[in-house]
Amino acid sequence: MFLRLFKYLWPERYLPEPEQADPFDDNPAPRAPAPAGVLLVNLGTPETATPRDIRRYLAAFLSDPRVIEIPRLLWLPILHGLVLARRPRRLQPRYAGIWMDGGSPLMVYSRRQAEGVQRALQARGRAVRVELAMRYGEPSIAQAMARLREQGCEHILTVPLYPQYAASTTATVVDAVAAHAARLRDQPELRFIKRFHDDPGYLDALAARIAAYWQAHGRPQKLVMSFHGLPRYSIELGDPYYRDCLETARLLRERLGLAADQVEVTFQSRFGAARWLEPYTEPTLKALAADGVTEVDVVCPGFVADCLETLEEISQECRDAFLGAGGRQFRYIPALNDDPAWVEGLAALVDNHLQGWPTGRDVGRTLDASAPSS
Repeated sequence: MFLRLFKYLWPERYLPEPEQADPFDDNPAPRAPAPAGVLLVNLGTPETATPRDIRRYLAAFLSDPRVIEIPRLLWLPILHGLVLARRPRRLQPRYAGIWMDGGSPLMVYSRRQAEGVQRALQARGRAVRVELAMRYGEPSIAQAMARLREQGCEHILTVPLYPQYAASTTATVVDAVAAHAARLRDQPELRFIKRFHDDPGYLDALAARIAAYWQAHGRPQKLVMSFHGLPRYSIELGDPYYRDCLETARLLRERLGLAADQVEVTFQSRFGAARWLEPYTEPTLKALAADGVTEVDVVCPGFVADCLETLEEISQECRDAFLGAGGRQFRYIPALNDDPAWVEGLAALVDNHLQGWPTGRDVGRTLDASAPSS
């Protein structure tokens, strides 16, 4: 009875591990070639655009002590007594307004990225299995790692899909992967990509996307690069996120051939009463309009897939704020999403970090030969 209770309360702790051969066989067969595993991890999303699923997602996300760095005794009553009681219903029409046939944009594009990276690595002759996970929600990290293990992956590279490192994003992925591995008896070998804010494939894909947009629609007076915000105290405590964002902005500006005064770097999605990274995006847009800037384009380099923060907060709320303050033209340049240049750049980044692991053609041919015929 107690075991059934534990399995109900903590189901991920009891996910079965791949079947093993007889451990006492005194003449074991040679180990079969094993592909490397790649675990792409994005933040997460509600399963549906309903208050119930939004509440479930927010409860997981905002309960993470790395995301909300307030003592648990103070924060949890606020979260469950106020935030989760009101915010899901307020967010429901916003999520519904951006929903796609296959789910939320973040889920749809993240899946396409994972599928594209799998194809690109196979085209390079790599014996690699790619799985997508969400840090909060499903497919969970535990579920995706279990699928990689079922496919024989003894080496797993985890790729948090956050170009700039932050403890509240990248580090939480490392925490979750390590926590799952801690429950395994036969652990895979693990690697992590910490950041790719200055990776040429990422930056080239961003620059090409912006340049193509301008070739089709013309250049604005100002380009605003809006990054997700963080509380200032996170940076004061040692988080490198602010520096990563500024480095990305500088390198992207140089690739586009823009002068410093043609670009504004801002931070969005402020939550709570604490002081966050500045300048804030919406007030900056209003100030630009008041100063006579009538045309702006906004790009969000920290998001590799469009989501509520880009499609609703930037493309709708910030647009209304800029036009309401006197601006005449506001355009949001979409995130990288499933852009072929980005998918290829991501595959190249992954391939580089797989060096030294068995991913060559010989492994792939052996695995294909041993696969059951359909």
